[in-house]
Amino acid sequence: MHTPLDPAVPGGAFDEFVVDAAPVSREQHLWTPDDGALPALYVSHGAPPLFDDGPWIRELFAWSQTLPKPRGILIVSAHWESAPLSLSAAAAHTPLVYDFGGFHPRYYEMIYPTPDARALAQRVCALMPDDEPIHEHGSRGLDHGAWVPLKVMYPLADVPVLQMSMPTHDPDKLLDLGRRLRPLREEGVLVVGSGFMTHGLAFMTREMAMHNEAPSWSSDFDAWASDALSRGDVDTLASYRDTAPGMPYAHPTVDHYIPLFITLGAATDPGQPPETTIEGYMMGLSKRSFQVA
Repeated sequence: MHTPLDPAVPGGAFDEFVVDAAPVSREQHLWTPDDGALPALYVSHGAPPLFDDGPWIRELFAWSQTLPKPRGILIVSAHWESAPLSLSAAAAHTPLVYDFGGFHPRYYEMIYPTPDARALAQRVCALMPDDEPIHEHGSRGLDHGAWVPLKVMYPLADVPVLQMSMPTHDPDKLLDLGRRLRPLREEGVLVVGSGFMTHGLAFMTREMAMHNEAPSWSSDFDAWASDALSRGDVDTLASYRDTAPGMPYAHPTVDHYIPLFITLGAATDPGQPPETTIEGYMMGLSKRSFQVA
C-alpha cells in the first residue's frame, strides 16, 4: 500500500489533480470590490508529501474555489522568523526556497513562477508605522510554507504572492500586526497565516506517520484548539503554553502554531468564531485550517 510518505510516483497525486484543476482555476471569478472583503486564512501547509495526498489536495483546492480569486496574496509562514519585519523578493518569478531535506529530487525541481508583487509590497509598507521600518529583500524567495499550499490552491501561479516574516512569538504583537493588515482584505488581498495545528515531528515514529495514527498529544491539542476557536476565545488560544494539553509535544517550537494570531488579528472581529474548513490528520498531525471574516 502506497502512502504520501511512500508514493508510487513522487508528486503523482498532484499531477493527476492539476489536469482537471487547471481549467477550473483559469475560469475562477476574479475578486472585485462588489465581492466585499476576502476572509483571512490559517492553513496547515504540509510539506512535499502534500503533493502525494490526493484527498488533502482536493480539500485545499475546493477551499480556494469557494472564494473569488484574490488579486494578491500576503502570506506569513512558520518557516521565516525574522526581525525587523521583512518582505520577500517582489519581482515576478520570485524564487522558491526548498527548505526541506531527504525527499525525492522531483520536489526540488518544482516551480511556482508568480506575477510581479511590487505594488502589493508598496501597499504593505504603507500600512506599517513610520517608526517600524520594513525590510524588503531583493532575493529572498517563497519557502515551502508558502509555495507548497499555494501551488495546490492556485495551481496556475497567476496571483501575485508576497511573503512576510514572522518577527515575534508574542501573540499580542502578532494580533496587532494582523490588524494592520486588515485593510488589505477589502482590496482583494488574501491574508494567510501558514503553519500546522500540531507539529511534533520529533515525537512521531515512522510507523505512526505511515498509518496516520494521531498520538494523544496531537489529538488532545487539536481538540483544545478546536474548542477555543469555536468560542472565539483568543485569550485561551494565546495562553497555549500554560493551558493547552499535549504541550510541548504538539509544538516543541511554536512557529507552526502562532501564525494563527496573524489570521485572527486580520479578522473584522477577532472574537468571532472562525469557520473550520479542513480537519483531520496527516501523518498523525492535525491539519486543522480555518478562515475568519
